[in-house]
Amino acid sequence: MEKASKEKKDNVVIRMEHVVKTYVMGENIVYALKDINFTVKQGEFLSIMGPSGSGKSTCMNMIGCLDCPSSGTVEIGGKETAKMTEKELAVLRNKTIGFVFQQYHLLTSMNVLENVMLPLRYQGIERALRRDMAETALERVGLQDRMKHRPTELSGGQKQRVAIARATVTNPHIILADEPTGALDSETGRQVLSLFDEINSKGTTIVIVTHDPKIGLSTPRCIRILDGLIESDSSNVINKEIKS
Repeated sequence: MEKASKEKKDNVVIRMEHVVKTYVMGENIVYALKDINFTVKQGEFLSIMGPSGSGKSTCMNMIGCLDCPSSGTVEIGGKETAKMTEKELAVLRNKTIGFVFQQYHLLTSMNVLENVMLPLRYQGIERALRRDMAETALERVGLQDRMKHRPTELSGGQKQRVAIARATVTNPHIILADEPTGALDSETGRQVLSLFDEINSKGTTIVIVTHDPKIGLSTPRCIRILDGLIESDSSNVINKEIKS
């Protein structure tokens, strides 16, 4: 009880404690995560960095409530994910986490406004309010003049800003971004990182999962994962040239 009270006071939104994730491949057991321990407080901006196969994507799936540990504890917003049903996990994802992906994952059958409205539909919000909230989210990312366009009519940077608007429209506690600049040129990538800075300044926790050391250096905190273990967890002296 004392520990739980302290974590609540510290405003911890992500807690991973002795997290192990294994997969059975034939007769072999493969360890994707071996013993992961870290906490993230509300309002932090950090990156989880590592090469392909390091375990960073598995770690992302844990934070995103897309997978549960083989052992250990994962808590998102104070709720232990391994003890939740699929329906409960879906509700937690929808209300607590906004997702931004490298390939945008926009629906080409919908226009920009409809794409951003979609998460609100799953929350049962009535259409008029969904529209107002989506328009506000698109205005925040500077796309008020692209609301009626289809994703196929947008540049890569514009698509990513639509994805960010969709991720933030529900006012989530956490934005989880998977290689969000990977498909963008360097200048557009810097603009996207600056947009994350702006969102974070208003209190939203930002977690970027990346293989790129430049992105790792661009966040105030960087957790480096290698071979399923945390190699380092450090604060960065931000290089402003990376973002500007």
